[in-house]
Formats: sequence, structure tokens, C-alpha cells
Amino acid sequence: MIKKILLALLAVFIIIQFFRPQKNIAEGVQVNHISKLYPYPDSVKTILAKACNDCHTNNTRYPWYNNIQPVAWWLNNHVKDGKRHFNIDEFASYRIARQYKKLEECIEQVKEGEMPLSSYTLIHKDAILTDAEKQTLFSWCNAVRDSIKAKYPSDSLVLPKKKK
Repeated sequence: MIKKILLALLAVFIIIQFFRPQKNIAEGVQVNHISKLYPYPDSVKTILAKACNDCHTNNTRYPWYNNIQPVAWWLNNHVKDGKRHFNIDEFASYRIARQYKKLEECIEQVKEGEMPLSSYTLIHKDAILTDAEKQTLFSWCNAVRDSIKAKYPSDSLVLPKKKK
């Protein structure tokens, strides 16, 4: 009986290997990249590259284990969710109020230790941000928020309430 169950599980494992999610790899220039509106120094670029870009851009660097199901599905869900919340490559297409709010959320998430995800830093130890890197990121986000605040009227920085 146990042998039949194990064979059935093996068959299911082999079959699911043929069903793969589409990879998050964009071709060409990202015209809505955050840097098109708000240039950033190399220090911020380095921080974003090591701790944010895999889940929050249109280009993910996939590890070898992404070729094994159901891991690829799990990673795909993380990437989709990350891009839904904050996409560095689509940031310039956001409304001003959303840009302003997302930068605030970025600061909050990093301060609270929610970003980068612990499941990501478990494998990617280099993505763990030092206190100095966090401060660099906070300073840049706050500077961008200040520039938005100086350029736009305050009522345009508030997201409309969602209708129920």
C-alpha cells in the first residue's frame, strides 16, 4: 500500500515538472523605471539590486532551484505579489499619491524588518541590509518624498479612499 502511494506521489511530482509559470524577465529599456523621475546614487542602486530587485522589478534573477516544481510556483507567487505592491520598473507610471505612499511604505517595511522577506534572506544572505544601508535607503526615500511634496499640492498626495 505504501509503495503504491509513493509511486503515485512520484508520478505527480514528475508530471508537475511540465507545468511552469512564465518567468519575470523583461526585454529592453524600462521606460517607467523609478530613476526616470528620481535619479538615485550608486549606493541606493546597490541596495536595490541586492535586496529588492528580484521581487520588485520586471527582471528576476532566478536561482537553480527555480527549475523544480512546486518551488517555481512558490517563487512566482512571491514575485507577482512583490510587483503588485511596489514595482521599481513601473514606478513612474504610478499616480503621484501612490508614488508618495509607496516610498513611505518602503521605509516602514524595512524599519519593521518585513522587507526583504526572511524567506528571501534565508538563501540570499547578502540581501540582509546593514543599519548604514537602511539609513541610506531611508534618506533617499525621504528626499524623494520631500521633492514630491515641494512640487505637488498636498491634496494630490493623498490616495482616495477605496469604495466598499
